[in-house]
Amino acid sequence: MRVVAGDQRSDEGDVRHDDRSGESGRRPTVAIYHPTRAAPLARALAAAGYRAAPLPAPTGGLASWLDCCFDLLAVNPFGVTPFGAVPFGAAPFGGGQEAGELVRLARTIAGRRPLLVLSDRESSDDRMAALRAGADDAVGWTDGLAEILARIGGLLRRSRVAAGQLGEGELHIDLIDRRVERAGRLIRLPLREFDLLANLARVPDRPVSRAALLKAVWRIDFDPGTNRVEVHMSRLRAKVDRGFAWPMLRTVKGRGYMLSSRPDRGLDLPPPFQICSAI
Repeated sequence: MRVVAGDQRSDEGDVRHDDRSGESGRRPTVAIYHPTRAAPLARALAAAGYRAAPLPAPTGGLASWLDCCFDLLAVNPFGVTPFGAVPFGAAPFGGGQEAGELVRLARTIAGRRPLLVLSDRESSDDRMAALRAGADDAVGWTDGLAEILARIGGLLRRSRVAAGQLGEGELHIDLIDRRVERAGRLIRLPLREFDLLANLARVPDRPVSRAALLKAVWRIDFDPGTNRVEVHMSRLRAKVDRGFAWPMLRTVKGRGYMLSSRPDRGLDLPPPFQICSAI
């Protein structure tokens, strides 16, 4: 664990930080370049809780792409590129390397941020060529907006984990500084409660068993016959849920505990499993 200047540790192992502005309440921004379908994708992104930043055609230069602040870049390189038009009916990457060059340029602009390539055609060759050129993922438009949005969400989650961050919805967890925020509000947690929350956040909307939490947090492979998990979950729920509009931490009878990403998530488990908001 990295301890920064100004940290204070209580007897319980609580790591306290000086208040500073965070990004937990910020909606992820998806920059989009698509010559014909940027508008419907932007509307779908907005409805899903993202910010959309449509980009102009690269024929006029890439300055606006470089100046754009985004969390993920989604491009369709199979229409027009800085090097001329690419017929949609042509071979992958227009029979040449123009579209592939645009993917490589987009990779440079995105840096470590995720890059998603969109194709208007149902072509596995297009997708494989995009991946070889540096895309993190590639999807055909014919797969539908729902799958495109799911792939965008998956790429953003993986990028946050790689950067030492977890979180769903209004919850933000910094694994390096051991800092937790919900809706922009700093939540101070002792080490055990932080580890409990982080383990639940790694699989949002899925119950985690009591035995799995004992093993992950306390390194215990057997049931010690105590209520330590219940006690720490009760304390954790009081800090993470109290004062907010809806509970994120749920008890799933017969299954364990779950972190819900939205108020309506995780409420459709089949019988006999029942979700409760209290232990």
